[in-house]
Amino acid sequence: MNKFFSLLGLCKRAGKLVAGEVAAEQAVRKKQAYLLILAQDASKNTKKKFTNSAVYYELPLAEIGTKEELGRAIGAEMRSIIAITEKGFAKKLKELADDNIENRTKVGEG
Repeated sequence: MNKFFSLLGLCKRAGKLVAGEVAAEQAVRKKQAYLLILAQDASKNTKKKFTNSAVYYELPLAEIGTKEELGRAIGAEMRSIIAITEKGFAKKLKELADDNIENRTKVGEG
């Protein structure tokens, strides 16, 4: 999971992500988002809103980490949602998120 958060920080420094509900929603509507990253402890409304957006706009969605972990990774306050705006970063982050979920499930934690 450290690789995931490290890459997320690199993505932020490269200017290839937007964070927060308003910014993420705008990126999705403008078709600039390639991946949505949702905090596991986000509110029910936020989860529903962005899950529906992901389905409607056919975007991959990764639910990983806490609001605090996502915020810390990008050098900000707590964040519930992050939209990745570059294909290469989005693809690698999705792979890392999927690997993390598979590993947790194998160990029996997820």
